[in-house]
Amino acid sequence: MRCPFCGCIDSQVKDSRPNEDYSCIRRRRVCPECGSRFTTFERVQLRELAVLKKNDMQVPFEREKLYKSIELAVRKRNIDTVRLEKIVNSIVRQLEASGEPVIKSSDIGKLVMESLLGLDKVAYIRYASVYKNFNSTKDFEEFVANLMGNK
Repeated sequence: MRCPFCGCIDSQVKDSRPNEDYSCIRRRRVCPECGSRFTTFERVQLRELAVLKKNDMQVPFEREKLYKSIELAVRKRNIDTVRLEKIVNSIVRQLEASGEPVIKSSDIGKLVMESLLGLDKVAYIRYASVYKNFNSTKDFEEFVANLMGNK
């Protein structure tokens, strides 16, 4: 693993341990060249995934982008990062298990919406406002009314 500080390609692993849900390995590394310490994460990747955007552009799937979009929806809500990691891991496993190498961005959005609905209604509405492209308060009102009617 290349040192992010000096670029040396011969870093050494000093400590390895699984994260809380055993979905990845956290490794503490030290660079023999400059002595800097840094952390890396190792995950199982079943296949390369690509995302088909609404404009028909195809881009590589980025787990971090998925995590950040969910994190933005739950900002200032009482939801811990372990729970977010579990949601992201679950969505990634579903995408990999689908067998499709190219996934529509709308399909990813649906999976996020399903996860957020069971987690936090406010986060669900926040995410929906972007996913469904709300343009006015009327859009919010209709969405919340439908949500309350589907209790």
